[in-house]
Amino acid sequence: MISKLHELHKQKKPLSVVVYDQLYKLIMDGAFPPDSQLPTEPELAKKFGVSRMTLRHALALLQEDGLVKNIHGKGNFITKFHHNDHMDGLEKLGNPLYKCYTGNIDDIELIFRIELLTDYAMQVLHQQTTAVVALERWYKSNDKIVAFAFTMMPIEAVSELNLDLQSDKQVLDMLENKVYELANSSTLEIKRSNSVNTPSLKYQLSHSEECDLILESVYISDKYPVVYNKYYIPIEFSQMKIKTSK
Repeated sequence: MISKLHELHKQKKPLSVVVYDQLYKLIMDGAFPPDSQLPTEPELAKKFGVSRMTLRHALALLQEDGLVKNIHGKGNFITKFHHNDHMDGLEKLGNPLYKCYTGNIDDIELIFRIELLTDYAMQVLHQQTTAVVALERWYKSNDKIVAFAFTMMPIEAVSELNLDLQSDKQVLDMLENKVYELANSSTLEIKRSNSVNTPSLKYQLSHSEECDLILESVYISDKYPVVYNKYYIPIEFSQMKIKTSK
């Protein structure tokens, strides 16, 4: 057993992990502050004396840790939240977008329409309703679309929640905040999607074609969800955290 441990100890650390360790220390020591852009991949590869493939493996590890995000066509950037150990995780009831999106959001545009009940709506809302309110929320940063949410709500919930659909402010406050205060539970399912940028939607997301997709059913009663949400977050701005305890 001792000889096996000795052999393991003699094995060299992979070069990509060595580069990862050095970059990690530089980031944590503040050499690259939050929101700053890393040097280009050729510059970093030359700095550490490694191939670009080795460097990309190291950057991929940093991206997995949520320390670095890659913006297609622009480069690699340091995230804002690598010191935020107290951010709520997905295990706590609340709007999941703000727990996962690592960029800035300064405006939300709301669009809604009334639709007839479809088989899909009946499946996700778990009830036979007379009609469905379909709502789109377009999250913006500096006038660019950076995230998207699609919501379905049974028409009966409009009166139950005392909603004035003509008041964007009231509807947004309900969807973003109050419904979670009223709710007693929710269910979440996390997927990966590349279908958010479709011609049928009013806008296109400003960044990556690929998004993390959070499917959420929010329950006020145990019978059926009061809202069903689909949150689309570009992968380079998505950081998911779940706290567990025994």
